[in-house]
Amino acid sequence: MPLASERLAGRSALALALVLLAGCPTSGAGAGPDGAGSGGTSTGGVGTGGANGSGGQTATGSGGEGTASGGAGAGTGGTGTGGGVDQSGGRSGGSVGSGNGGSSGAPGGSGAIGGAIGGKGGSAGSAGNGGGATACPGRRYDAASPPQVLTLSGSLGAHDPTAYVVGNTIYLAATGLIGKTSTNLTTWSNAPTPLALPQWARTATGAANLWAPDISFFGGMYHLYYSASTFGSNKSCIGHATRPSLDSGSWADMGMMLCSNMGSTDNWNAIDPNIVLDDAGTPWMAFGSFWSGLKLVKLTSAGVRADTTLVSIASGANARGSLEGAWIFKACGYYYLFSSWGACCDGAFDYNMRVGRATTITGPYVDKAGTSLTAGGGTLLVQGNTSWGAPGHQSVIVYDNKVYNIYHALQGGRGTATLRIAEIVWDDAGWPVTAGP
Repeated sequence: MPLASERLAGRSALALALVLLAGCPTSGAGAGPDGAGSGGTSTGGVGTGGANGSGGQTATGSGGEGTASGGAGAGTGGTGTGGGVDQSGGRSGGSVGSGNGGSSGAPGGSGAIGGAIGGKGGSAGSAGNGGGATACPGRRYDAASPPQVLTLSGSLGAHDPTAYVVGNTIYLAATGLIGKTSTNLTTWSNAPTPLALPQWARTATGAANLWAPDISFFGGMYHLYYSASTFGSNKSCIGHATRPSLDSGSWADMGMMLCSNMGSTDNWNAIDPNIVLDDAGTPWMAFGSFWSGLKLVKLTSAGVRADTTLVSIASGANARGSLEGAWIFKACGYYYLFSSWGACCDGAFDYNMRVGRATTITGPYVDKAGTSLTAGGGTLLVQGNTSWGAPGHQSVIVYDNKVYNIYHALQGGRGTATLRIAEIVWDDAGWPVTAGP
């Protein structure tokens, strides 16, 4: 997200380890580009999840009514052949194991992670070759051990942070195309600037710097998407760069990928990209800021737009249309759409984070009350206070078997945009709960 002097829209950004929420089975584990996926079985409903395939994990139900257990398949997962890391935020499709899982258990009863969500996972137990396809990372909410904001040190200046995990290293980029890294999530060091402002972006949009990037992996390459625009304008472009490795080499700029108001009249804004992979491993880009809200387009394995279809996934946050910063995180059979509402860095400084979810990547997304996100819905997740104002523009990652919300907030309420990180856990109905600001 740009600073207040840069745009009215106020642009305010996965891990290899996956764990199981209670009663939320997984069909395998994706690991790294060229990692190993392993099949397994699990049970739906209240029963216990099977663990017949090696790598299948035990799932414990609570509150369902299903009594059938997963089938007795005893295949073991083979070597993954399907590509990238499954970071459960849809960052890539997960490696494919060759083992055969057991048949699915009966759907669970209603009401709990172990029932409603566990039941959904039961059917996934039959897919022993679907490494990481139905993962439930993180832990269940425990009132005795609620999520906390982490204590951070080092280089913490960041606006619109995005993060990507490789091994135990977190690679972070932010508005201004600054770079940072950490090997423990709490201590941060400066890293080289990922990409200088390309001349095409300056010429096409008048941009003075680059905003709100996103890092992903698919199609055998790492992808950097970034925003080029100016304050208060939706004459904007999303650019694209690639590289084969994050720890060596440099980004090769591929130029503009998607633009708004370039030879057309568009009521949407081509900034704030976020990449998510669906269950089939197809990459999609969520994006948008102000105007008519958040959009979604399908990409090819090379990272370019696959067709002309433009899907609206959220709109109508309030009369200003101040909705931006989409981040889609895949977990437990749902796609969770996180977004930021309000003013990040001017006026009311009321930036806040909201969430909705859907069972298919194109929606419909609804909030906890059942209101569609295209009708102004969005369950409040984090809002500011006098110490940390205007929290938003989040990215969500899995690290060390836990889920984390990475965002910025303004120190002292309206001061410097600073990196903040808090754990995300899941309530009994599968909704995120976090700390902050």
